[in-house]
Amino acid sequence: MAEEQKQQSFEQALEQLEQLVNELEQGDLPLEQSLKKFEQAIQLSRSSQQQLQQAEQKVTTLLAEQQQPDNEESDGELM
Repeated sequence: MAEEQKQQSFEQALEQLEQLVNELEQGDLPLEQSLKKFEQAIQLSRSSQQQLQQAEQKVTTLLAEQQQPDNEESDGELM
């Protein structure tokens, strides 16, 4: 299951997480099933958090690269 979650897109993981939360909120499940679903929800939450952090880091890197002056052009101008 954990490997499947790593393959999921953020949107798929979020959809599955919402479904698990809805099932848990209904309160109809036996304790053992509730614990398994809760564990799955935690794993999905962590995976989604990691995906968000990676996306944020990528955006930060891209913005930083955009703000840096192009060193090759400035070196060419000095010659």
